[in-house]
Amino acid sequence: MNTAQFRVVHAGPFVTFQDGGRPGNMRFGVSASGPMDRQSFTTANLAVGNQKTATAIEVSMGGLILECVSGAAVCAVIGGKFEIELDGAKHSSGAMLTVNAGQRLSIRPGESGSWCYLALAGNIDTPTWLGKSATHALSGFGGGMLKAGQKFTLFNAKVFTPRSPAIVPYKTQPFGGYVRVVLGPQDQHFTTDAKRLFLSAEFALTDAYDRMGVRLQGPALTINGSLSMPSEPVLKGSVQVAGDGVPTVLLADHQTTGGYPKIATVLACDLDEFVQLRPRQKFRFHAVQPEDAVVLARLAAIENRSYFDAVRHGE
Repeated sequence: MNTAQFRVVHAGPFVTFQDGGRPGNMRFGVSASGPMDRQSFTTANLAVGNQKTATAIEVSMGGLILECVSGAAVCAVIGGKFEIELDGAKHSSGAMLTVNAGQRLSIRPGESGSWCYLALAGNIDTPTWLGKSATHALSGFGGGMLKAGQKFTLFNAKVFTPRSPAIVPYKTQPFGGYVRVVLGPQDQHFTTDAKRLFLSAEFALTDAYDRMGVRLQGPALTINGSLSMPSEPVLKGSVQVAGDGVPTVLLADHQTTGGYPKIATVLACDLDEFVQLRPRQKFRFHAVQPEDAVVLARLAAIENRSYFDAVRHGE
């Protein structure tokens, strides 16, 4: 069995090992975790011939520098427009590279995007929790955050000639400025003006942004009268509004229950693009009807299958 070993030279905050997540455990109070941008994560894994839910490295804007200590492996770096260097040679996001012993791979934030994914052809040896390596950032359970000086091993490491030196992005058009939502399930708790502002005003991401969620800057969304509601399950993409009127979009490591009203839910097919926005980047919410959201989700699934088949190595 071919192996490769890597040493972490530098890893910024929230650079973690992630696999496809651990769904089905919310009733036990366990978040699913997994990648923030599922589209880019899956693309990176398939491009190097891994299973789509295999363990990869999620790189935040804190950046990552790895040194290959021994062996060699093909890798893909896909996600936001990060700056990639392999032994001083510069590459763009989507790059397919072979990292050999003695070489350093550097991934730093570039012109846009908040997350990217490094998939290595093979099986990364990481700790697991409940059978998954997905890291829950607040607790550290799972594969964990990468730290300077840490070493990890890649089993079944593969070197091959990729179809192309770079993967064409799934979406080539720039962000259009709108994030689609379905109103509810507690929009009845908000005043008419609050609901109007939610769909007409401009919002921006704040620096209060991590894997659990992101607080937004914009007009306060006033709750209609006193509020008394029991905690209930929440989902990735829920737009939850606290008593101060500030909306928060819940993300990969979101809590399993919440007692604040949720004015809307972001469509799953828009979440990958949403999480790539950076703090202070502006956008507006656009409401669609539930039945239209189902159609949009099905169309996105068809497009995804076609795209994944095109980038998958070995087929």
